Amino acid sequence: MDTTTRRFDSICLIFNPHSTGDAPELAAQLREQLIQHLPDTPEIRMLPTEHAGHAVDLAREAAGTPNTLIVSVSGDGGYHEIVNGVMAAGTTDTVCAVLPAGNANDHQRTTARQPLAQAIAVGRVRQMDLLHLATGAGPGAQAVHAHSYIGFGLTPVVALDLEKGNKGAFKEMVSVVRTFARFRPFRIQHTDGTRQNIDSLLFANIPRMAKHATLSEAQDRPADGRFEVILFPHTAKWRVLLKAARAATTGLGDQPSVARYEFTTLKPMPYQLDGEVRSVPARTRVRVESAPSALTVIG
Repeated sequence: MDTTTRRFDSICLIFNPHSTGDAPELAAQLREQLIQHLPDTPEIRMLPTEHAGHAVDLAREAAGTPNTLIVSVSGDGGYHEIVNGVMAAGTTDTVCAVLPAGNANDHQRTTARQPLAQAIAVGRVRQMDLLHLATGAGPGAQAVHAHSYIGFGLTPVVALDLEKGNKGAFKEMVSVVRTFARFRPFRIQHTDGTRQNIDSLLFANIPRMAKHATLSEAQDRPADGRFEVILFPHTAKWRVLLKAARAATTGLGDQPSVARYEFTTLKPMPYQLDGEVRSVPARTRVRVESAPSALTVIG
């Protein structure tokens, strides 16, 4: 995989000052490490967020400065905002990174290659795909990017429960059982007109989520222009629980890999973007596409 070496004129550390994951302290520590280890210390800006969604605005503004590195000191949700802010800025040479400071750190846990301060000192960057989600059509259409996964149906509910601090595969299976007991299936229509009741539909840009769940056997191919589709058709609850147990222990094995997937919701459905839960109305067209090599990252 092609990589290049970068030295930055500006580094922005974006963090939630009220984080339960010690984000302010971690951001300050990273700043000191960078001052000590970078041969020519660039401008390092500490940018605390003031409200939900503020990181999107901060990242979009920071991306307007040439040769900038933006570090999200956060979990998956905070990094999700940074990525969307950078994408909203249009074509830039901005590089992104995440320093884990949240309960859900699936992206960093799966993709990190070395400690962040060390990676910035080395300066080796690489390209990564993003997932692009479009819902609806016409003036009301909405579009957003995800760095790791998009899940519909059971996935948003279970993933949030799993990420409340449980540790170990057994507790995760217990969590799945508790959540699934009150779950009802959703109905979608595929592009060929067939309709299907589903329990879960997940589009994955990384092979693992929720600490221990292995979604696929996809290797380190972050810029191949494809993503995995993990579909759970509606079936007996015990069968779905077995699949969930497999994900939390041995993994789900090989999954279909595509560049684009479309369907229409027939009922309102919750969905999850990198840990952030939203919903889509009934009778809504949903399109998920790979955004090949859309993001330049370090770490």
